Amino acid sequence: MSEYNFRTDLASERRDIYKQANKIEGQIDGIESEKEEINDKIKLERVKIINEKGMKAIGKPIGTYITIDTKDLKIAREEEIDETAKVLTKELKNLINAHIQKQDEILIVGLGNIYVTPDSLGPKVINEIDVTRHLIKYMPQYIDSETREVSAISPGVLGTTGIETVEILKGIVDNVKPKLVIVIDALASRSIERINSTVQISDTGIVPGAGVGNTRNEISKNTLGIPVISLGIPTVVETAVLVSDCLDLFIGKLQDEAKSNEFLNNLKEMDNYEGIKEALVPKDYNLIVTPKEIDDLIENMKDVIARRYKFCNKLIKRD
Repeated sequence: MSEYNFRTDLASERRDIYKQANKIEGQIDGIESEKEEINDKIKLERVKIINEKGMKAIGKPIGTYITIDTKDLKIAREEEIDETAKVLTKELKNLINAHIQKQDEILIVGLGNIYVTPDSLGPKVINEIDVTRHLIKYMPQYIDSETREVSAISPGVLGTTGIETVEILKGIVDNVKPKLVIVIDALASRSIERINSTVQISDTGIVPGAGVGNTRNEISKNTLGIPVISLGIPTVVETAVLVSDCLDLFIGKLQDEAKSNEFLNNLKEMDNYEGIKEALVPKDYNLIVTPKEIDDLIENMKDVIARRYKFCNKLIKRD
């Protein structure tokens, strides 16, 4: 995999870091990218890693990575949350339809620790999902014949269960036999602007904890034997990221006031993350940080995801 210490789960950020480090202007060999502007607040980008060169460059498996960015989602109104959810639904449906048939069974997995707010996204979404597997089995007379079978689980974390998440999921997949797994998790980003404003969808599975240096066993087709779609939202950044971004903002302010300064211009163009990290790590100051409004932000993003999982099934009571 890649030699770079990206410390971000987002494929688009990894690509940009690689391009900056290698002074690449166009596309990276083995990676295709396309952007789409949905409206003045929502932008979408698809990053496709098509071969081993692309995979080795940014340290992500071959596959499709879709990033949905919503400006100011942390203070979004109901209609803006709903619009983002609609975009997410469309992209998620396309990925699902590319891997399974219309009525094939789906298992939805909410990763994370519900008692740690920045890591509680997955379990909170699970609590909002309409599951149908038990209804189809025990009350079929109340269910439309085209209803998709959906089950859901929040397996907890290794520190609580003592069991790797992928081991738990292997047992479930072997017994429940879904055709596809959707994994929901909180991610790490290299930009403070992306915190709770970005959704990444991928058809390559997920490596829990990779973005914060606490890597667990991967959850993917390789380990479960069926397709795995991951859906993640950045909720944390490293202190080094926060300081680097703030430094860029400060330098930009000085540049605007001074108009010209060669030292500041050069400093602004550099990626200061590694230098700042080297100063912080020896004293254990490179903390993982999250916004003070994280409780409200998690609720917003939970709504974006959960309300759109209604597409998985159609519950219709018989008259």
